[in-house]
Amino acid sequence: MEANELRKAFTDFFVERGHTLVPSASLIPHDPTVLFTVAGMVPFKPYFLGEEQPAFSRATSIQKCMRAGGKHNDLDQIGRTARHLTFFEMLGNFSFGDYFKNEAIPYAWQLVTEVLGLDPNRLWVTVHLSDDEAEAIWRDKVGVNPKRIQRLDEDNWWQMADTGPCGPCSEIYYDKGESYGADGGPAFGSDERFLEIWNLVFMQYDRAEDGSLHLLPKPCIDTGAGLERILPVIQGKGSVYETDLLWPILAAGAALIGATYGQDPEVDVSLRIMADHARSMAFLVADGVIPSNEGRGYVLRRIIRRAALRAWRIKDVESVMITLLDAVIDNLGVAYPELVTGADFIKSVIDREEKSFAKTLRAGSNLLDAELERGLPISGEAAFRLHDTYGFPIELTQEIAMDRGVEVDTAGFEVEMDKQRTRARADRKEKGGDNELNDRYREIFESFGPTIFSGYSTLGDQGRIVGIFKSEGQDDLYEVFLDRTSFYGEQGGQVGDTGVISTEGVVGEVLDTNFAFSSLTRHIVRIPSGEFRIGQNVSMSVDRARRNAIRKNHTATHLVHSALRSVLGDHVKQQGSLVAPDRLRFDFFHWGPLLPDEIIKVEELVNEAISASEKVETKVTSKSEAMEMGAIAFFGDKYGDSVRVVRAGSTSMEFCGGTHVDELGAIGLFVITQETSIGANTRRIEALTGLGALSYLKAKAALLGQVTSVLGTSETEVLSRLEQMRIKERELTSTLAGYERERLSKLTKDLFSRIDDGILIERLDGQNPNALKEISSILKSHVGLKFVALISLFDENKVALVATRGPDSSIDVSSAVAGAAKVLGGGVGRNADFAQTGGKNYEKIDEALQIIKKSI
Repeated sequence: MEANELRKAFTDFFVERGHTLVPSASLIPHDPTVLFTVAGMVPFKPYFLGEEQPAFSRATSIQKCMRAGGKHNDLDQIGRTARHLTFFEMLGNFSFGDYFKNEAIPYAWQLVTEVLGLDPNRLWVTVHLSDDEAEAIWRDKVGVNPKRIQRLDEDNWWQMADTGPCGPCSEIYYDKGESYGADGGPAFGSDERFLEIWNLVFMQYDRAEDGSLHLLPKPCIDTGAGLERILPVIQGKGSVYETDLLWPILAAGAALIGATYGQDPEVDVSLRIMADHARSMAFLVADGVIPSNEGRGYVLRRIIRRAALRAWRIKDVESVMITLLDAVIDNLGVAYPELVTGADFIKSVIDREEKSFAKTLRAGSNLLDAELERGLPISGEAAFRLHDTYGFPIELTQEIAMDRGVEVDTAGFEVEMDKQRTRARADRKEKGGDNELNDRYREIFESFGPTIFSGYSTLGDQGRIVGIFKSEGQDDLYEVFLDRTSFYGEQGGQVGDTGVISTEGVVGEVLDTNFAFSSLTRHIVRIPSGEFRIGQNVSMSVDRARRNAIRKNHTATHLVHSALRSVLGDHVKQQGSLVAPDRLRFDFFHWGPLLPDEIIKVEELVNEAISASEKVETKVTSKSEAMEMGAIAFFGDKYGDSVRVVRAGSTSMEFCGGTHVDELGAIGLFVITQETSIGANTRRIEALTGLGALSYLKAKAALLGQVTSVLGTSETEVLSRLEQMRIKERELTSTLAGYERERLSKLTKDLFSRIDDGILIERLDGQNPNALKEISSILKSHVGLKFVALISLFDENKVALVATRGPDSSIDVSSAVAGAAKVLGGGVGRNADFAQTGGKNYEKIDEALQIIKKSI
């Protein structure tokens, strides 16, 4: 059974048993507690927590997962074991208060033994110490030999956090045989021998703050089965790297670097890392992650660099990743079509990063070589800098150092890593929020459900107050929750609405609208007098002029996206946006700055679309149909099975939940005000629409009018007049420089006559430091000159001191003027030939002169 057959067999089994097949979610989760989607249950977490109501009670999925950053990080184990991967596929079946242990356990056993055909005599089962019920089902209902059921403690307990949903779990292990290690079952045997292939989580408790457990009213099932764990078992392979899932990628890497798998253990580790990392980087880029120095982008950058380093250590290959990525796309493109449709983009992003790293690597190698040449242990700080700045994994630094007989201060490296982890934990804690307040939000949601948004069709509505909390530190500021609202909550780059909520003589000013969590809309309201009460009916009125301005700017961002892709290419992808009433901002992926002609072309395309004034149409449809229609997803937005598609004329079709104009002509006018870089490969366009754009252009026209008036010319002649003035300026500057040289020459001739026994120490007020340097340079040509010191009071209260010596003089110039510099309030370096200083103690110039004379 190959990988594609295993995927189908698994999902078919559960679909036949009433489960809804749910497509894989993105690797980028809408969950701030994890960096990536780390398990099959992550997309369903709002259902388990009761934040959202699922449209089905049973589900099955094959979820893309990544464990390469944050608290779920297997990165450093990759290649060293036969079972760890950064990217993997989690086969899952889920019950949301429907069935429980009595059904889930037999389902698992039936699929593993009957559908996949695994030998029951090679299977072991573990349950939690406290779970008598699960053990009894395995033993009495399924018929597992009691000797093959073992009890574990923490390894068989699952929880989302210190409080909240949790429960015991039960796992199925496969015995790979004596050649893989010691016997004794999962509890006592070898990890390599007893391979976990199935995990059933029984979510049946709610843990309170005091640690006590309370039964959930609707217990749930969360099953996770690793595709990559099961596949080598049913294919009879020693590791996942030898299956049809990874072998073609590993073989491509081996051919590229001229290696044969199985001949050198360390080369094998490198080949496994290359194969694993190639899959990870392909899927990350396909899901919108771009290499950067923080967050997910940093993890991607590290993965690309680790793979490239492993290849380059074996053979100096100009480009490694393109070959590996072709193998990944060929191998997984059927199961994941986004790899095929995004192939060019994926390869171009990773190829650019690899080539950029080749330059960085040289700098890192220089640092490592410098450390090795000392013959001393490589410091922890240097090892961490190699790891953090240049992408050198610590094990690579150790291996290279070992070849030279040099140790690495791993303890010091861990200290630096701990500092980094501490910073990361503090950042996570800062973003963690108020648990008590979150519980209040959840109570509202559980009692009244999600907030109904009516603001697409009306700016005024009637609703009922379902929750109200006082904001901390603000006497008249409140968080107000309604059962329905016409106020748009900030999301997808569009700012929240403002306006008025009123009832029975109480008027509240809505300052902002956002989301407390999920689909629960929060209105930030100032109530100067009176009070709102839960249960009251209220009238809503959104600020119409502000909303209209926002609508124009939001629709304009769609036109900008379309125009950029038309001018620059389809690699352009949105990385973020701001849609405010007074401006818009659009961030996008692109290699470098736009040329002036490109900016003009983008602006022209947008205005052409506006002038055509085509309709803006919206359609709510399934995600799959929207993709077939050619709709483009916006970065950072969350999409369910049902999505809203906005077609802005004939040039743009996007997934979007925002508010838009009815026809493009309503935007009026569009003008780009700025195009800048905001990070590696990320550009930003800032622009205005409507009256804001008109005011901007009028202000520029007024400024041009003022310039023409000052220059005494017409608008068409401004550039030629400015060029004439530049030429004249250069001529005048050259003339003035000639006068200055002539003046200094005369002054210097006079100074020649004052040289006494090769020494000249003079006060020349009015000369700036450059003039003093020029004079001293000319004086050096005097035959027999030993030492020159010139001091000047210029620009009212500034002092300059310059000193030099003749070519045959042995006087240490800096030492000679050090005392004078100190008196003036300055300092000098250690140059024996020349010194320049200054200070604010202008009243001590004469004293400084005497100190120099005395010193000489």
